[in-house]
Amino acid sequence: MILGLNLLRLLVQNRIAEFHTELELLSSTALENPCIKHAVELEQSFMEGAYNRVLSAKQNVPNETYGYFMDLLAKTVRDEIAGCSEKAYDYLSIKDAGQMLLFTSDQELLEYVKEEHPEWEMKDGFVFFQKAKDSAPCKEIPSLQLINQTLSYARELERIV
Repeated sequence: MILGLNLLRLLVQNRIAEFHTELELLSSTALENPCIKHAVELEQSFMEGAYNRVLSAKQNVPNETYGYFMDLLAKTVRDEIAGCSEKAYDYLSIKDAGQMLLFTSDQELLEYVKEEHPEWEMKDGFVFFQKAKDSAPCKEIPSLQLINQTLSYARELERIV
């Protein structure tokens, strides 16, 4: 059970690489454990973007101690969706945003926005993401300088060898 909870903790923290590293260290008999299977199924759903499956998995947890982590995982899922939404859209209707973030009421969405994304603007029945999109423009990469430097390093290495 502890191993399953640890895997779930890594999922909640969105530390997928470490999740897979931990999985690699487990024996094949440990992978048959229902607690570990549950965490693996959640990770698969999470990676596939089947967020409804992740949230509905709270109803069939292998142990009641998983409930706490499932609530945290729901927040992680919403944060992931929110991050994608603000990059993909300038605005969404409150109804669509609530549906996308898997809330059952507009009030839940309002509370989430106040707590997690105060930079979002809610007015006239819409959620505006523009403030979230205002960021510093990307700096230009000095590619010519990098190429020259790399070639210089290669020449120096060639001389050494």
